[in-house]
Amino acid sequence: MSLLDVRDLVLGYSRTTQALKGVSLQVEEGSVVSLIGANGAGKTTLLRGLSGLLRARDGSVSFHGQVISNLPAHRIAKLGVVQVPEGRQVFSDLTIDENLRMGAWLLNDAAEEARRRDQVLARFPRLAERLSQRAGLLSGGEQQMLAIGRALMADPKLLLLDEPSMGLAPLFVEEIFRIIETLKREGRTILLVEQNAQAALDVADYAYVLQSGRITLSGPARDIAGNAEVVAAYLGG
Repeated sequence: MSLLDVRDLVLGYSRTTQALKGVSLQVEEGSVVSLIGANGAGKTTLLRGLSGLLRARDGSVSFHGQVISNLPAHRIAKLGVVQVPEGRQVFSDLTIDENLRMGAWLLNDAAEEARRRDQVLARFPRLAERLSQRAGLLSGGEQQMLAIGRALMADPKLLLLDEPSMGLAPLFVEEIFRIIETLKREGRTILLVEQNAQAALDVADYAYVLQSGRITLSGPARDIAGNAEVVAAYLGG
């Protein structure tokens, strides 16, 4: 059984439009799965549906064998599905430390919260150096680290990463993908939405191509990276 099993999922933002038109995909535990596609293909919409921010019109989403399609977002998060949203969306007026603690809002164990916080700060020493600084004063790359660190405070069973490299300087892009690679080695399960298709396919075990709300291609990431149509459309071929 897959950790995440999406079957014929239909999502939309109005009664007359469908952003996703029957999407099916699976994510195996301990794997990194990349979802690539052009702007407007429905990638972020899919993540919003998985995390409960959009209700399914049709189809189903199962997590650990439990149907979660129409559960509220806070219950899905409690089950271990945690999203790092596009554009980082840190709490800019709160400190780095306060942002991290927000990631553990479902946890009622002070000792465990402290342990997770220490792990996050060890992973992101830039954040450890400025715990009392307001998050809004960080660079874009540092805010992305904070957003990932905040998500890790929830100890997610499935981490949804939405465009983690968007708008970042090249050095920060490299650092973000090193972080993803490290999380993969640690056995984290990740569904990665990313416009940097080459980097996404390099780090992934499996990949899906989303076009106009439909999955048009899927397979091992290495095979997808070698597909002539994918190379022409997304890899600069």
